[in-house]
Amino acid sequence: MTDRSGIFAGADPFAIARAWLAEAEASEPNDPSAIALATVDAEGLPNVRMVLLKEIEADAFLFYTNYGSAKARELDHAGKAAFVMHWKSLRRQIRVRGTVGREDGPKADAYFASRALQSRLGAWASRQSEPLSSRLALMGEVARLTAQLGPNPPRPPFWGGYRLVPVEIEFWADGPFRLHDRFRWRRAAPGEAWDVQRLSP
Repeated sequence: MTDRSGIFAGADPFAIARAWLAEAEASEPNDPSAIALATVDAEGLPNVRMVLLKEIEADAFLFYTNYGSAKARELDHAGKAAFVMHWKSLRRQIRVRGTVGREDGPKADAYFASRALQSRLGAWASRQSEPLSSRLALMGEVARLTAQLGPNPPRPPFWGGYRLVPVEIEFWADGPFRLHDRFRWRRAAPGEAWDVQRLSP
C-alpha cells in the first residue's frame, strides 16, 4: 500500500488526471490540455509533437488529427504511443503509455461540428505533414473550400480521433530540493487491476 494522499489520493487514475487538468485550466496561461505526443516511425525512429488533448474518458485519453499526417501514420503502424502533460504553473506532470485506436464515429462527428467554422475549413484544406508551396496557396485552398462546402462542412473522411488506452500512468509533482513525489499506476492490460507504486524522484 502506497502512502498516497492530497493531490495523489483516489482509486481512479483518470479521476486524478481530470482533477489535475481542471486545476491547470484555472492557472496555466496557455493550452492547459496540451500534450507532447510521442510515436515511432516504421524504422523505430521516435517523433514527438504537441497535440491538444480533448477528453479524459472513463478509461482512455482522446485527441484528434488528420489521418494523413505523419503522427497518424505512425500511430496506425505501431498501435502504441506515449505522451506527457506538463504544467509549469502547478509544477506537475502526467506521463502516459499505452495502445491507440481510431475514434472515427459519431463522437468524432460531434466534436468536429463543435469546432469554429474556420478550424473546420482549415482541416479540409490542410494536407497535414505534406510539402506546401506557400501560405498563399493554403489560404487559396481555404477560400475555394469555403465556397464549395458552405457554412456547415461535414467532418472530412481523412480527419478524426485517436483514443489512447493506457497500461501505465505516472503522476509527478515537484518537491523541495528535487525530492519530487512520483506515483506510477501500471496494469498488464486494459480492464485489469492497477498496481500503484511510489517511485524515487
